[in-house]
Amino acid sequence: MKKGLIGKKIGMTQIFDEAGKVIPVTVLEAGPCVIVQKKTDDNDGYEAVQLGFGDISPKGVNKPKQGHFKKNDIPFKRTLREFRFANTSEMNVGDIMKADVFEVGDVIDVHGVSKGKGFQGAVKRHGVSRIKETHGSGPTHRHAGSMGACSSPSRIFKGKKMPGHMGAESITVQNLTVVKVDSDNNLIAIKGAVPGPKGGVVCITDAIKA
Repeated sequence: MKKGLIGKKIGMTQIFDEAGKVIPVTVLEAGPCVIVQKKTDDNDGYEAVQLGFGDISPKGVNKPKQGHFKKNDIPFKRTLREFRFANTSEMNVGDIMKADVFEVGDVIDVHGVSKGKGFQGAVKRHGVSRIKETHGSGPTHRHAGSMGACSSPSRIFKGKKMPGHMGAESITVQNLTVVKVDSDNNLIAIKGAVPGPKGGVVCITDAIKA
């Protein structure tokens, strides 16, 4: 990994290229991120840096995290994420990383948590078919139907498509293209959609190429 930032999803809009073609984009607030901690082979067995994003009041930070920030005189941050960069050895605690680490044309991956949709039935959650709605089927049109179990095996096998909690899953959308970078306001526009609601935290990294 060569590039990476923590960001926040602002929302979707559209821009026009030089040929007048409409490009649907997601606007992300990318950084500024501060290096809170640096991990080394000698101390931790691997090399990485911990980035912090988003200011937060001290009363919103517990005592262990307050000590973590105060150790290196770093302002309190709301979100912490770890990145294993190729040039970790060149970075130092306290360094600031902004949106200008990315350039127009970069291919990136965006990781976030998808929108939560609460408890949903099997029809909406898995796309199973409804049963017939006539001839005495009763109020069970959107039920999952028979489970197929009897005295043997007397249980439901794992993986059965059933009602349950939908959404709020960790998702990575790969190979998105950066179409615009506003380094002054720490904003980047990415072609396409990214997971999560407006205001959701995302991690932006350069794409993993095969």
